[in-house]
Amino acid sequence: MIQNSICSLFGIRYPVIQGGMVWCSGWRLAAAVSNGGGLGLIGAGSMHPDTLREHINRCRQATDKPFGVNIPLMYPQIDEIMQIVMDEQVSVIFTSAGNPSTWTAQLKNQGITVAHVVSSSRFARKAEEAGVDAIVAEGFEAGGHNGREESTTLTLIPQVRAATELPLMAAGGIATGAAMAAVFALGADGVQVGTRFALTVESSASEAFKQRCIELKEGDTILSLKKVSPTRLIKNDFFYRVQELEERGATAEELRVLLGQGRAKKGIFEGDLREGELEIGQIASHIREILPAGEVMRLMMEEYHQVVQRLSAQTFA
Repeated sequence: MIQNSICSLFGIRYPVIQGGMVWCSGWRLAAAVSNGGGLGLIGAGSMHPDTLREHINRCRQATDKPFGVNIPLMYPQIDEIMQIVMDEQVSVIFTSAGNPSTWTAQLKNQGITVAHVVSSSRFARKAEEAGVDAIVAEGFEAGGHNGREESTTLTLIPQVRAATELPLMAAGGIATGAAMAAVFALGADGVQVGTRFALTVESSASEAFKQRCIELKEGDTILSLKKVSPTRLIKNDFFYRVQELEERGATAEELRVLLGQGRAKKGIFEGDLREGELEIGQIASHIREILPAGEVMRLMMEEYHQVVQRLSAQTFA
């Protein structure tokens, strides 16, 4: 068992947090990760308020371990979502895509532990000033929505570590125990893992989407939609339509119209591999099989300990 600030803060065995990904992170995945010793997160970003309440209740029935909810602060019904997590006494909230000062104090007044996702050391300092308990620093290798800085995870983590003493989780391109050991060496206290858990048995993503992702090669995803909200996408018909619009100088509003057709749900949840918005991280090209989330946890921790042992045996004059 690893004992560190992340494990202590969330009351978990391993400092591994599952990303709260839209259309992937329902109660089944969150419960499986929590039962495996990590911290499972329900992804509120793709849920109606009543759906979120149902997933919270079902997760409680499926695990007696800690779990949390990930909430994008740009969510259109944010007041209702926040009231639900407070009414349901969810113990951990991860916020992203917005100003953490808006909700952090109110959540903490309810006894909720708050972590916030950032893409730069500047935003890490702002999150600390807002009173969050922990920070997730996410590099641009990650799937879904990304920061505009395009900093890689290995570049970002040491800079955020230098900017704050808060418990720090690294995200973006992390799917193995070796990657976990690498970001620990750079100052992280834990990892948030998205893509690897999106491609598990318990993920609510469609089987067609999962199969497409485990067939990806290096370079098959690219950061796109920079005028709206930078998003890492698999190259498909929808991606090339976005690329065409961007190359001819389309406005942000034109791109929003294209996105406003339920593209992420169509691609990730319904499995439309041509016209859907297929969000996944670069590390998908390293993943070749769909495993249960508990097995992913076991393999990650096993490899982490093997890597640490191997490195500790190396000496240099």
